Amino acid sequence: MRPVARRILYLAIILLGLSWTVLSRPLAGSAGATTNGRIPAPQVGFLAPSFTLRELAGQTVNLSDYQGQVVLVNFWASWCPPCRAEMPAIQKLYQTYQSQGLVVLAIDASNQDRLDAMKTFLGSFTHSYAILLDTNGEVNRLYAVSSLPTTFFIGRDGIIRDQVVGGPLTIAGLSTRVEAMLQERP
Repeated sequence: MRPVARRILYLAIILLGLSWTVLSRPLAGSAGATTNGRIPAPQVGFLAPSFTLRELAGQTVNLSDYQGQVVLVNFWASWCPPCRAEMPAIQKLYQTYQSQGLVVLAIDASNQDRLDAMKTFLGSFTHSYAILLDTNGEVNRLYAVSSLPTTFFIGRDGIIRDQVVGGPLTIAGLSTRVEAMLQERP
């Protein structure tokens, strides 16, 4: 084969490969676009993995029971200063938006926390949202929580809209995220 023909062949193969790569990729900014977000994964754009935990009062809570509502899932522990600092803002957010369909599930990393310390901390301020106990760390692992606090914002359709690692979150930051989600319809 002649050198010119060989170069043309190589160029054609490279162009075909580039074309295939460009045409088969998901659109930019569409996390989960290839699955339409319907595969559970602890990432923005994907369906929030379902879990079942017990409340401090003993009742069983399942995330799937809140389909159609906006859910804030907050992973925390009583020994975590940013966690403690953001709890009053989360309470204020819940009081403000509960009637519009906001649910707050605060998951204590009970496998890393002492029950007496958690109860003492919770007794130091008013809260009316659900406190859930992750006694074996299973839900923390399911959501790949590597730092506390970690907060997931889940839309009415069950898709994770945002995730914040670290804190403390402010009422302004919380409200901005939640208000936008409350305006969406499933």
